[in-house]
Amino acid sequence: QVQLVESGGGLVQPGASLRLSCAAFGGALSNYAMGWFRQAPGKEREFVAATSWNEDISFYKDSVRGRFTISRDNAKNTGYLQMNNLRPEDTAVYFCAAQYTLTNLYYAKSEQYDYWGQGTRVTVSS
Repeated sequence: QVQLVESGGGLVQPGASLRLSCAAFGGALSNYAMGWFRQAPGKEREFVAATSWNEDISFYKDSVRGRFTISRDNAKNTGYLQMNNLRPEDTAVYFCAAQYTLTNLYYAKSEQYDYWGQGTRVTVSS
């Protein structure tokens, strides 16, 4: 079973950038599709971005497409979420997720993932 640890969150001003990392332990990340989700205060967890095991296919929530980029370095067993031009509405706890797969697919629903990190908080405020 793979364990995921996120890092890179923080407090930034609108328009700033952050890069979140998701380090995987106990398994080869190359065997897993990856996703990022977020949960804002008082709201349900929502999908942000997902990618297949080799980044051949990626998918984004409409409101982050063009600003956020999901990527991964399987050799380092680490996934990333580059977030540019951050907005106050991006404020949330961000979670990475992984799902073992033998296919070249991504998954956009939280229930499709078996493994989750503990989350890292992102606050966008002036």
